[in-house]
Amino acid sequence: MTYIPLHHKYRPQTFTQLVGQDAIATTLSNALLQNRIAPAYLFTGARGTGKTSSARIFAKSLNCLAFDSPTDQPCGVCETCRAIANGSALDVIEIDAASNTGVDNIRELIERAQFAPVQCRYKAYVIDEVHMLSNAAFNALLKTLEEPPDRVVFILATTDPQRVLPTIISRCQRFDFRRIPLEPIVEHLGAIAQKENISITKEALQLIAQISQGGLRDAESLLDQLSLLIGEITAERVWDLVGAVPERDLMTLVEAIASDNPESVLDTTRRLMDRGREPLIVLQNLASFYRDLLIAKTARDRGDLVALTPPTWQHLCDFAKNLNIGTILLGQKHLKDSEVQLKNTTQPRLWLEVTLLGLLPSASIQPTINVSPSLKALPKAQVESTERAIFGSLAEPNAASTLTPPSDALLSPTTSSPTPSSSTTPNGSSATPDAVPVPAEEGVQRQDATPAQQDLAELWQRVLSNLQPLGIQALLSQQGNLLSFDGQTAQVSIKEKLFNIAQGRVANIKAAFLKTLGIEIKLSLVVANAALTEQSSVYSDMSNNDVKPLSTEQRFEDVPSNPARSDLPQPDSELAIADPPPDALLPTFDAPPAYYHDWEDEAARAALNLADAFNGAVVDLDNPSLEPPSLSIEEQVSSLDEAALDELEDNEDEDQDVDF
Repeated sequence: MTYIPLHHKYRPQTFTQLVGQDAIATTLSNALLQNRIAPAYLFTGARGTGKTSSARIFAKSLNCLAFDSPTDQPCGVCETCRAIANGSALDVIEIDAASNTGVDNIRELIERAQFAPVQCRYKAYVIDEVHMLSNAAFNALLKTLEEPPDRVVFILATTDPQRVLPTIISRCQRFDFRRIPLEPIVEHLGAIAQKENISITKEALQLIAQISQGGLRDAESLLDQLSLLIGEITAERVWDLVGAVPERDLMTLVEAIASDNPESVLDTTRRLMDRGREPLIVLQNLASFYRDLLIAKTARDRGDLVALTPPTWQHLCDFAKNLNIGTILLGQKHLKDSEVQLKNTTQPRLWLEVTLLGLLPSASIQPTINVSPSLKALPKAQVESTERAIFGSLAEPNAASTLTPPSDALLSPTTSSPTPSSSTTPNGSSATPDAVPVPAEEGVQRQDATPAQQDLAELWQRVLSNLQPLGIQALLSQQGNLLSFDGQTAQVSIKEKLFNIAQGRVANIKAAFLKTLGIEIKLSLVVANAALTEQSSVYSDMSNNDVKPLSTEQRFEDVPSNPARSDLPQPDSELAIADPPPDALLPTFDAPPAYYHDWEDEAARAALNLADAFNGAVVDLDNPSLEPPSLSIEEQVSSLDEAALDELEDNEDEDQDVDF
């Protein structure tokens, strides 16, 4: 006798035998009993949930010869019921849409649907995987679905309803088959095992049901495979057959990681490799186990959400009490990021071990912070909150980050002086540190970029991203720098000509710090000497051959001084000058041209180039003594003769005429 697989042998033959779909079975049974047969039905759901079986049951219920009308309890022994069950009925046509996707196939189906049934009361067309039809085929089927010939029923089945045209769905009665719950599957598998004399433990049955993820056909197929084993079937033998990592080994691996024991981690990994487990499978199973660990931490009473046996689930719940959710999520993210590397490498075992060792608590290096004296004087709770606000998002997982907040760490003057918390303005008034620039020593030299300076630059960019309005954001991003920050006071350098504008926006800058760090800070503004920057920017178009490094004496002897001018508005307090680093490379050049001036930005240089291109001049209202390189526009116009002027005026009059 030909062998019949279990999922064929125990296929449901009536709606009462349908497992886990009680609502759908009740609805279709009532439709049959009341003789309210719709022209088209759409069955959707995951694989192995009973869509095709329900379509066959419905076709048998419509055509069972044991009754004079449709019934919800087909006999299953008449000629029609047997023909429909084995797929040989002439009036029940099952079509695989994956191999009949074209419009010609649908046209042929429509033509055959016009003929009356030969043996049955209803002609039923069961189109499986209907989402594989082309758009043209769907459109050809629309009219027939809406108004089919008498005694014709269409049953469409699909696992992907999103790919079915909405116009098709609107013409069908839709039934969504859900994944079958765990308990009905276990009960159904137990009944099959008893009938087939399969020796299997209850834990193994539950594990099979969990691995199938709500698909009854998958569960029955796995039970069919396990029935070939000799002896009692246990949960361990189920894990071995499916090729997955046993939950006991996963639990051992997670405990070794949590205890920060790299030797135990490597030993467990080696045993799994020796038993034939693929490194990628180990990684994926461990990621799934981390998901189960997260459920054990957050929902201890939802053991039905995981594919674990009850003893392992209880052990996992007890183990999760000592972990925090952040650690679990970071571990799962680390496993996810490593999956691509493991798929593409030629040494999967090596990278699996490296990945697992990266999960150890000792591998997660926390950022080290040099606390300034001002922070040490604060309460411990306030210090910790300030450190988290400053360094929380700067430090990446598994990466060390060192930041030295005090301002004196960024500058190395020969004689340093402490930064005063307040100063007196020239008129004798007192100013607060929030708006008063802090004086700095002359001749201060900066060191090379350190990790602390890099972190300050990153913090400054984060503050700028939260700075409003956009105008002051653009101004400070080009003309400002964060010199130091000790957790309470921030020192920002601004170029001299833009200092007054920045002074009026102190509240905006403090608001940006508050939004970025979540703490109130004090702000000190410092004027930076931009003479060197101006010189290099004016001559930035020189060739590389004209650039050579200068000694310290040459750098500061050749640079023209930029004293504060009396015609500029002065701030209410002393301005500190911060010199540029001595290691900068400056171009060598001759004496500046006569029209040279200390333009501050690219817009000024662009205006100068535009004026030169059109034989014009840029007028500096602050220093009218500068002579332009050529005649101004007015001088050129005055040099024209009268005839040329008349012609110019005539042209302007013609341009102003407007035709109506």
